[in-house]
Amino acid sequence: MASNGTTCPKPMKATSQGSFQGENPLDFALPLAILQICLVVVVTRGLAYLLRPLRQPRVIAEIIGGILLGPSALGRSSKFLHTVFPTQSMPVLDTLANLGLLFFLFLVGLELDISTLRRTGKKALAIAIAGISVPFALGIGTSFAFRATIVKGTPQGPFLVFMGVALSITAFPVLARILAELKLLTTDLGRMAMSAAAVNDVAAWILLALAIALSGSGSPIISLWVLLTATGFVIAIVLFLRPVLAWMARQSPEGEPVKEVYICATLSIVLAAGFVTDTIGIHALFGAFMVGIVMPKDGPFAGVLIEKVEDLISGLFLPLYFVSSGLKTNVATIKGAKSWGLLVLVIANACLGKIGGTVVTSLLVKIPVREAVTLGFLMNTKGLVELIVLNIGRDRKVLNDESFAILVLMALFTTFITTPVVMAIYKPARPSSHAPYKRRTVDGDDGDELRVLACFHSSRHIPTLLNLVEASRGTGRRRLTMYAMHLVELSERSSAITLVQRARRDGMPFFNSKEQRTERMVVAFEAFQQLSAVKVRPMTAISDLDTIHRDVIDSAADKRAAIVIMPYHKALGHDGSFHSLGSAYHAINKRVLREAPCSVAVLVDRGLGGHAQVSAKNVAFSVAALFFGGPDDREALAYATRMAEHPGVAVTLARFHPNRPQSDEENHLDEEAVEAFKAKVGAVKDGSVRFEEREAYTKEEVLETIESLSSFNVFVVGRMPPTAPLVEKPDELGPVGSYLVSSEFRTSASVLVIKRYDPATNPKSKRFDPKARPPIATEEDVLDEETGGGAAVVPVSRSPTSDIA
Repeated sequence: MASNGTTCPKPMKATSQGSFQGENPLDFALPLAILQICLVVVVTRGLAYLLRPLRQPRVIAEIIGGILLGPSALGRSSKFLHTVFPTQSMPVLDTLANLGLLFFLFLVGLELDISTLRRTGKKALAIAIAGISVPFALGIGTSFAFRATIVKGTPQGPFLVFMGVALSITAFPVLARILAELKLLTTDLGRMAMSAAAVNDVAAWILLALAIALSGSGSPIISLWVLLTATGFVIAIVLFLRPVLAWMARQSPEGEPVKEVYICATLSIVLAAGFVTDTIGIHALFGAFMVGIVMPKDGPFAGVLIEKVEDLISGLFLPLYFVSSGLKTNVATIKGAKSWGLLVLVIANACLGKIGGTVVTSLLVKIPVREAVTLGFLMNTKGLVELIVLNIGRDRKVLNDESFAILVLMALFTTFITTPVVMAIYKPARPSSHAPYKRRTVDGDDGDELRVLACFHSSRHIPTLLNLVEASRGTGRRRLTMYAMHLVELSERSSAITLVQRARRDGMPFFNSKEQRTERMVVAFEAFQQLSAVKVRPMTAISDLDTIHRDVIDSAADKRAAIVIMPYHKALGHDGSFHSLGSAYHAINKRVLREAPCSVAVLVDRGLGGHAQVSAKNVAFSVAALFFGGPDDREALAYATRMAEHPGVAVTLARFHPNRPQSDEENHLDEEAVEAFKAKVGAVKDGSVRFEEREAYTKEEVLETIESLSSFNVFVVGRMPPTAPLVEKPDELGPVGSYLVSSEFRTSASVLVIKRYDPATNPKSKRFDPKARPPIATEEDVLDEETGGGAAVVPVSRSPTSDIA
């Protein structure tokens, strides 16, 4: 059809017959959409990788990627724009982007627990209200400057509301990611920020619904009808749809697979709700969001829905929305002093309103100045909801291209500055000096309380961990406190926000949706504390795997732990061999070994006690302690000595002579440690503690001697004994421990490999110990420098004894 000399582009067909048939695949919708999606993923993930050193959330990379692909950068080439993003392809791209947004908003609603808002403290509520009202008021004031200059003629009411909402939003998911990156997620400041942001998030959706209703082209009566109908839709969702969803959740009990028909029905309901709200006139995403809100959060059903939907939506379709926004953002429209002045004005008002309102309110509720300023910058974080507001405003003709570009840059700037500013102005306080950190090793004063920080990645580690701690609790006044820390990876997946909320709500170790054993494991910790003499304090660390070791190290210092127990970076397979969980898990252990402010043990789990916790009265474990000498072996021997106190634990010490030279002082300390153990042997009359000196002159004889101990339940060894490696390439377990977990050694015994704390060989831990002596000239990690060798292990030149009573 021709109109005024122009020709409308023909609609694109879905698929081509191929280039060999003389057709260009880029002239057809499907191959072009595939190219666009692949390009978007490559650009946004590449930018996210480049921005990782700056610790920026992925939303920053996606916004920048969209702008770069748009007319502001690559799109300045008309050939690129018309080839990759032609005008006739935009309806398909926008449809895919909005479909992805629809299901993403369903996930957001699914992960937003409204019940937690009822428990929001008065301080967080006051901060949230101030963080919404003050920037909203400044946004309204800013709107008059815009209407007087670059958006003349736009409807006044809707524009005022859109500007107010744009300046008052706090991005809840983005804030959670930033807090995790900065190790503030589980601090009081982080909890305050998350609570205030959750309230802000809900308020933003209500204000956005109001803005959309007002932005219609009809009369105020029609806008009122839209609001009333939307209110009726919300009531209908709560009264009629919620019981249906609850019924489907009840039909999916824990431990059984969720029926495909329920998944399909729920996703269809999301689409239907989106259709209804779009018909009403308040955008399809509100229907999807409301379905997510009323979906039952407990049980496996919600977790399975998240697992089915989020990777595809978050990884492929949601970035299309950012690119769709970027294609509408032309920075070149911001030209002249007037436009740049408006950009400065809107950034200044956004920061002044959000930061100023938050800081003043925080000071009024007795929050210290530095924490108040930090909270203000955290609350100024923008994100996806901001882009949704701006895109809807542009589609409804409330915003023009120039004002849209200005507000997108404002959102980008305020989010980008959050991480570097918070890092510069806020440093969490170290443990107070009134609680001195004295005991940093197991080998200490018998009367002191032993504090153990026991870490685990998943529920499969818990029974072995509890059984090990029970066997190590000692007797009499030798008390033991266990800090059980669940190490949770905060990935870019949206379901990470669920982890954050559960941590805040439960204060207990929790498990991701794939494991479905939350209640059982929580009960296991509670039962262990009630039935054992061990005090259990649950903790959670939610961080990127690259930095989660900092949570472990800081928690060890904060809790004044004497030893940290880390899970081995390999998992036991059904065939009895170990399979690596990934290099990231290996790196966690190596970093903790290097920097921990106390002794560190790596636990190799082969199912000590079976798949459940063994009650104290039924404990019957046999422990083999291999002693070659050196500080690590002495620490391992101290741990084994403590285990020997348990009436259900039988300990056997097998001593070998070191084949690498040691100082006279080290040899003297070794003899003292062995004599102390022999004294313990003499004090135990039931024969459960044994001391054996094994004859072994070659490496093969040492291996044969260790083979003879394979029926024991636990091996306790030092990480770096003064002996040659028993395997070619030892890992973080050291020359002996690496053999105990190798395929060459067939056993069902779990292994505990211990490294003794020594600031001289662990210089990075000195910051926790102001009185530590200066580091000596040793490798940061001796194990990394281990070259191997075939030297024989020389036994002790005494006659073997099997039992000393």
